[in-house]
Order: sequence, then C-alpha cells, then structure tokens
Amino acid sequence: MRFRFAPLAVAVALAAGPAVAAPADALKKGTPAVNSISALAFGPNGLLFIGDPESATITAVDTGDAQPGGKGDVNVANLGEQVGAALGTDKANITVNDVKVNPASGTIYLAVTRGRGKEGAPAVVKMTRDGKLSLFELKDVSFAQVKIPNASDRQRTEAITSLAFIDGKVIVAGLSNEEFASTLRAIPYPFAEADKGTSVEVFHGAHGRLETNAPVRSFVPYKISGADYILASYQCTPLVKFPLSDLKPGQKVRGTTIAELGNRNRPLDMIVYTKDKQDFVLMANNARGVMKIPADQFDKAEPITTRPQGDTAGVKYETIGELKGVTQLDKLDDGRALVLIQDPPPAQGGKGKQLAPAADTKLILKSIPLP
Repeated sequence: MRFRFAPLAVAVALAAGPAVAAPADALKKGTPAVNSISALAFGPNGLLFIGDPESATITAVDTGDAQPGGKGDVNVANLGEQVGAALGTDKANITVNDVKVNPASGTIYLAVTRGRGKEGAPAVVKMTRDGKLSLFELKDVSFAQVKIPNASDRQRTEAITSLAFIDGKVIVAGLSNEEFASTLRAIPYPFAEADKGTSVEVFHGAHGRLETNAPVRSFVPYKISGADYILASYQCTPLVKFPLSDLKPGQKVRGTTIAELGNRNRPLDMIVYTKDKQDFVLMANNARGVMKIPADQFDKAEPITTRPQGDTAGVKYETIGELKGVTQLDKLDDGRALVLIQDPPPAQGGKGKQLAPAADTKLILKSIPLP
C-alpha cells in the first residue's frame, strides 16, 4: 500500500495545535517557580511551554508575543558573550539548553543556565530578528503549571528531555521511576493533572536488544498515512516511530525502529520541513553531524528487529558536511532553519557523551537555507 505524507502546512499545524486561546481561567497571574529548564516548546498565540526536570513540572506562560515581527536573517557570532552580558555574567558561565522560534511572532527564545552545577540558575532570553537580546522575566506573568508524577529520582536531569505541543496536548519525553523508565506523556492543555504516562521500549539494533531505560533524546510530530506519529531519536542512534494514539496512561508500548543511524552518537535536535514538494527530517548529532532524512521512506521501512551487520541500517540519510558543531536547530520559516553552532565542535567522551566546552568556545546563532 502507498502512503501519502502530510504536507508541511499540516505538519506545522499538528505541531502548533489549534490556533485558539486558552480559556481565561486556564492561566493565573503570578511568578511561577522554575528551578531548571531543559526544553521549550510553543503552542498557539505565543504560548510558551517550559520543561523543568528538577521540579518535574511543565509551565505554560503567555508571552504576550503574538504579533508578527521581523523576518530578516539571523547572524550572531558572539552569542555567549551577548547572553552573558544580558544576564550579568560572562560566556564561561552560560549554557544554552534549547532554542525555539515563536511561530506567532518570529521572535527567538533561548533556554539558558547561568552558572555551573548546583549554582546554575535557569533563565529565558528572547532575541528579536535584529539581534537584540532581553531577559524574559518569569515574574508577574500569566501562567499555569502541571506536576509530572513519578519523574525519575535517580536521573532527574533526564526527567524531561524533549517537548512538543500537538493538537491540544503537551507531549513530554523523559525518564520515570517505572520499571520501563523511558516514558512519553501526552498532557492535555489547559492543564488539569498529568497521568503516569506511557512506558515505551525500542529495539536498539546497535546493541542487539530491546531497551526500556534509554530516554528519547529528541522527537518531532509527523503524519504518516493520515495518522499522527511521534518520530523519536535515541542515543547511538535508533530512529523510532510511535503512533500518537498509543500514548495512553499506564500502557507499555513498543515503537517501530526504522533506522540505525550510527552508534557512539547522541542526537541533539530535529525538525521537519518541506523542500521541492518533499518532506525531510533534519537531525543534529554530537558525533555524526547533521543528517537530512527523506520522509518518503517512513511508510515502507522494514522494522529493525535484529542487529545490523554494519553501523547503519534502515532508512537512508545524507550528511550535510558543511554544517559542523550544530547543537540546536529550529525552523525559522518555510525556507530557512535557525542553527546554534559551537565552535570548535563539541568534544566527545565515551559512548557518544558530550564533554564540557573549552574556555575559548564560541556560540554562533545564525539562519541558513534549508538544505
């Protein structure tokens, strides 16, 4: 059977959810407690979702940023210095954990940690298209929060690894205290409460076994044959699809592994885009560069259920050789991507782990044509 893939307009609508405002009583005015930020996502009308693994909470904030702004290119060659200056410190104390473009305005939002270790403090910094940075203060804002039950105690920093807003629900990837620790949660918005989520397992071809404790590192929503899917990437690097309809509270679900993209590698970020009437996934990795994956393979890819003979298997990809050191990416518009580049590229430790950047590392934020 041939499957038709959703055009980009549908994929974007799926990611952003219905373009309607939340009920007035869904948000309250105040200062939300946010102790860390690992991931950001946008909903409709400039609604920002903040993943806080330390407190195991998702915070929804009305940014008030819903009017179209600038549309120009982005090119900030000294992002670390500029963010440091905005936060009253230097670049050595700045870590950028996530970068997202507000689709309602085109404004760029950065999830930042100021300081290291237990002294680290979270901040959200926003940047206009002309490169002006300002602190987005989480004070006296309209917000709502929901607590994630049973978030991992042993690996709390991985309780929330990736977020997306899909058709009225916040999808949260991370680890729980369940026996199958890898978890995907679909939390309806406006928030009431979060359930225990869905425990997920995958066949990891490079390891030759089923795995239940490895978290999803990054994911994107995508439609396959008219059905909503989560396309998820894992360490070392299986690419797995999950039907969104399978994400039910308390269930255990096995995803379909459709690619092995190479071991000793950590996926960092993913986007979906359309070029020349074809859909692609663009994936940034810490050891294997930026991969361009044609989406027309996803319908007919044979599930990987045994250890492949080589490093890679399943759906094919192209490595974009000129893109080096990309640690974050997002769609800027229909023709451009926004990339955060670490120069020199991240040094690698064992098992694809990324080492701390050197003192002379530069952070570059710029727009590029979609490849």
